[in-house]
Amino acid sequence: MTDNTTRILLIDDHPLLRKGLAQLINEEDELDVIAEAGNGPEGIELAKTHDPDLILLDLNMKGMDGVATLKQMRADGIDARVVALTVSEYRDDVAAMFRAGADGYLLKDMEPEELLDKIIEVATGKLVVDDRLAGVLASVLRPEQKSHNKLDDLTPKEKEVLHLIAEGMANKMIARQMEISEGTVKVHVKRLLKKLGVRSRVEAAVWMVNQNT
Repeated sequence: MTDNTTRILLIDDHPLLRKGLAQLINEEDELDVIAEAGNGPEGIELAKTHDPDLILLDLNMKGMDGVATLKQMRADGIDARVVALTVSEYRDDVAAMFRAGADGYLLKDMEPEELLDKIIEVATGKLVVDDRLAGVLASVLRPEQKSHNKLDDLTPKEKEVLHLIAEGMANKMIARQMEISEGTVKVHVKRLLKKLGVRSRVEAAVWMVNQNT
């Protein structure tokens, strides 16, 4: 494992799927499954312990489902990139995951090669969505109306962070680009989300893109 390796946590209540997914992912030199969990609470604890770069999270788990798990993670300050990996194409599920702070939404019946490509993409800071759900995502995140005034409420640094989020950069990349600490980036992100009235980085990115359309 090198400094460029993306460390991944799998959270899914199907052991066979976890093992198969881990085997597939570990074939890639730049990806490494560091831990596996069979339920939400266990996954949250492992995320705190291992501080992964990326979490692949099942949606429909017994007990604590994926949405509740993700909300608790974000409330606990876990800022790893999180991608839902599920069988559900239901619009409300897609909406719930992104509004809880997900960075991607993929379907379990994807071709293995395509799944790996998407995982590599999200590891570099991009938002990933199964191509079949592009229309669903657009309808979920499309703002009711444009509001340029909210941009005026942001400080210059917050605006810069927002632009970089819209370009798909993760906090570590933004910190490097702006030559500030990752902790400072997190503060800027938290403040700009509140000022824009959105609940996740993805919504902020889509909001920003829509200002230019």
